[in-house]
Amino acid sequence: MSTLAHTMMTAARSADSGLATPGELDRYPYADTPGTDRGPVWDGGEPELGRVGRRTAGSRGRGLHGQLVQQLGQMIVSGDLGADRPLVPEEIGQRFEVSRTVVRESLRVLEAKGLVSARPNVGTRVRPVSDWNLLDPDIIEWRAYGPQRDDQRRELSELRWTIEPLAARLAAGHGRDDVQQRLTDMVEIMGHALGQGDALTFARADNEFHSLLIQVAGNRMLEHLSGIVSAALQVSGGPVTGCERPTDTSLAHHGRIVDALAAGDGVAAEEAMRQLLTVHPEVERVVPAPRPH
Repeated sequence: MSTLAHTMMTAARSADSGLATPGELDRYPYADTPGTDRGPVWDGGEPELGRVGRRTAGSRGRGLHGQLVQQLGQMIVSGDLGADRPLVPEEIGQRFEVSRTVVRESLRVLEAKGLVSARPNVGTRVRPVSDWNLLDPDIIEWRAYGPQRDDQRRELSELRWTIEPLAARLAAGHGRDDVQQRLTDMVEIMGHALGQGDALTFARADNEFHSLLIQVAGNRMLEHLSGIVSAALQVSGGPVTGCERPTDTSLAHHGRIVDALAAGDGVAAEEAMRQLLTVHPEVERVVPAPRPH
């Protein structure tokens, strides 16, 4: 498998990632929530939230488990399942026509993402937004295509503006020939893709370029955030940065970053990255934009 393919597969991490850290859902049986509030009325949901087995496109996980994670996650993030709403496994299983095991594994993944919590004698409930892992790539995607899309895209743009110029400056101090060559290769691929009108190949090379740059900055905490940048690059719309449109200008900025890194000029690399992340003139908002309080 090529480095590019490996990077893209890593960036599009599976919803199964939460299984490695089981939460409290493993430590006691599910309990129905006492009282009259039995949970959401599944039958009144949107048509596209029908039987899980019929929805395969767009699901990050494999099989019914991954699809259920996708659907429940989208429903929680969109607000269809509001904070503190009880989630009764039996009702979920009946609504989506899946087994108790599938429901259990799916809720475990959502718990790892901070979307739900489970307590003895209380059951499983949706957690408030303040408890969500907003840096999780799946949650980033779900927010970006839900009612919070504008806020999510703005926040991602602002976060990238904070992370990537610093990463570019730090990366200039790590003169690894193999990394320099790989970054150069990505720019060449982007240039060829631009000439061919191949936006998908351009985006993939762009994704690897930015992920690699962060990974070689020599800061492990920044490296941990590389998945956020990958997720941001895959979320289109909203304020458009130089990375989100295959243009000669975008390509030139990437090239300037590579040249600055080769020269060990951290200041120039940082400035080139800021230019790349600047919103196009035809878009009203400029990143980072001051917001009224």
